[in-house]
Amino acid sequence: MTNLNSLQWIDGAWVPGTDRFASINPADGSIVGHAAEGGRAEAEAAIAAAHAAFHRPDWAQNPRLRQAVLLGWANRLDAEAEDLARLLTLENGKAIAQSRGEIAGAISEIRYYGGLARHVPGHVLEVEPGVLSTMLREPAGVAALIIPWNAPAVLLARAIGPALACGCTVVVKPAAQTTLLTAAFLRALSEVPGLPRGVCNMVSETGHAAAARLVDSPLVDVVSFTGSTATGKRIMVAAADTMKKLSLELGGKSCCVVFPDADPAETAARIATAATIISGQQCTAARRVLVHASAFDAMKTHLRAALAAMTVGNGLDPAIRMGPLIDRPARDQVQTQVERAFDTCDEVLLRGGVPTDSPAAASFLTPSLVAHDDPSAFFCQDEIFGPFLVLERFETEAEAVAKANNTVFGLSASVWTRDGARALRMARALRNGTVWINDHNRLFAEAETGGYRQSGLGRLHGYDAFADFTELKHICQTVGTIG
Repeated sequence: MTNLNSLQWIDGAWVPGTDRFASINPADGSIVGHAAEGGRAEAEAAIAAAHAAFHRPDWAQNPRLRQAVLLGWANRLDAEAEDLARLLTLENGKAIAQSRGEIAGAISEIRYYGGLARHVPGHVLEVEPGVLSTMLREPAGVAALIIPWNAPAVLLARAIGPALACGCTVVVKPAAQTTLLTAAFLRALSEVPGLPRGVCNMVSETGHAAAARLVDSPLVDVVSFTGSTATGKRIMVAAADTMKKLSLELGGKSCCVVFPDADPAETAARIATAATIISGQQCTAARRVLVHASAFDAMKTHLRAALAAMTVGNGLDPAIRMGPLIDRPARDQVQTQVERAFDTCDEVLLRGGVPTDSPAAASFLTPSLVAHDDPSAFFCQDEIFGPFLVLERFETEAEAVAKANNTVFGLSASVWTRDGARALRMARALRNGTVWINDHNRLFAEAETGGYRQSGLGRLHGYDAFADFTELKHICQTVGTIG
């Protein structure tokens, strides 16, 4: 089993902090292990190490080494995959099948960027006779990666993969709740032969001092953050003085637009799964279901049944489909928002709550479903980060688009229909970074993801993720002509 106590990784060494903090299993309140407590001083040391490593040529200018390190890391993670999946469920609470899928996805992502490490090309133009303009895509420098707790393996991989592949050096700041998992991932990286010291560093904390220094330090060139829109806005303000590059994937309020030709039972079952992935704690999780009026009653019946049948319990049980929320404060906040929605919605279709048989220290919450016609209601607009779903109706495509786009977010959506032309027509009209057709929450290493509007800046996954971690340099040279 992976070591359940973690240190901080700074300048090639694993070091303790000023204290340590406990990682708590949200399924029963037990202690999973302990992590080193860091802060501003540790962040400064990690930034300095990454800055020095970037200015040595052995990493930033050596794509073959970068590829070898990334592929070697993926192989080491592969050998530990089952232990890592179990640790992820212990710290995060998600169902073990989801943890296994996430670990596999993270390894796939690292391999993908390992493959791209030797292909970060520029281009050359002859702008006039004897004058050449060379465009180089160069690594931006030190990248601070602030990783959330909801999908800590794959969200680490999709940021650190392109950052390391293009030649950046990094400082990773994991969420306190899943520090042990992040440390276990990086421990495997630290053991790969040839990795120069200081290229990758990790600082852990329960507070915000280290994260704040990563955002405002003049030696940090890029901040990559996944989390709430409110925190993303604060990062933008704090980073403004040093004009950092920002890669931000923020909140969402994903709509599923369902037309009458979609099979109601199958569609409801798949949307229920999309709404309860990671117990509803995913930015792209289904939040609103817009259904054509002629199919509304059937969808109401099937969606209520599908959510009510969702098995909730300890994620280590393979029969469980939904585990607890990340911790008690998160569970209590979501429960308060859901209870407010029950008091103001048109109809409560499924009243979720805390299971009566759950351990006192656990953070379980069963799914809830309400129906409502006014898309301006707070529970249709605000991101409620848990297993809560709103059912709405529409009469025309234009009304569906208007309702779906009536939001400050623009991360993801889905369209459910057998009509191919309608599906593409709707996908083009929806103001979202990702639109799925007859599916939801399908993400790939090869396909860029990110949001419109207040869902963020930049793109991760895919080749375009390099744009978040590189600068484009124009070199102009007059070489003359012959004759």
